[in-house]
Amino acid sequence: MMLKPIKTQKIYEKIVDQIGQLVAEGHLKPGDRLPSERELVERFQVSRASIREAISALEMMGLIEVRSGEGTYIRVVNIDSVVAPLAWMLFIEKDTDLELYEARKILEVQAAGLAAERAEEDEINEMFEALEIMRIDLEHHRLGEEADHHFHYAIARATHNKILFRLMNTISDTMRKTLQSSRSKLYEDHSTPEKLYEEHYLLYEAIKNHDVVRAQKLMLEHLVGVENYLAKYMLSDVE
Repeated sequence: MMLKPIKTQKIYEKIVDQIGQLVAEGHLKPGDRLPSERELVERFQVSRASIREAISALEMMGLIEVRSGEGTYIRVVNIDSVVAPLAWMLFIEKDTDLELYEARKILEVQAAGLAAERAEEDEINEMFEALEIMRIDLEHHRLGEEADHHFHYAIARATHNKILFRLMNTISDTMRKTLQSSRSKLYEDHSTPEKLYEEHYLLYEAIKNHDVVRAQKLMLEHLVGVENYLAKYMLSDVE
């Protein structure tokens, strides 16, 4: 029998849950004004400090907007208001490097398939331009990190899925910041840059030929290879 420990919620978290539920059920809509702080204190029967903590949390989540001198309003929820808290969470969380790669595999393998299915000529050209920069970097013994990022960005754009695009770029941007030192280790073996270029080129061809299954397979193989290398690097650091 699997039993989970009981989690004690703080008062402000209960307030956040209630307001969030009202929004989810449509009782509070974008543009609606929340009651004043005094009214909320009376309705919830809690302290002003708890109300202020709840308001701060809801504002950080992007659910409400505090307008100076006007009041507090339910925000129109857009993609940025959903993704921004995720980006912040990924930035402050520690020891999540390999978990980020797991998430990246889930997102990017599917994205490669969608790109193979939906990519238009300008997006395919964008991938090729990134490959050309990668090739030139390879010839000049540069890391080619920007070209790599640009290539994956082009694939994300070619999915024609705005939510997937933002999620992928949030994870990608976070990984660029947190894995800079470990990524450079990928290039210590002189054969690695050329191998990575070939993997990207084959992936480009699969997307250009609208081969969904092959694009997904190649993306998975590419990410697994990089993930395995980084796992070994992190393990050697520990030892």
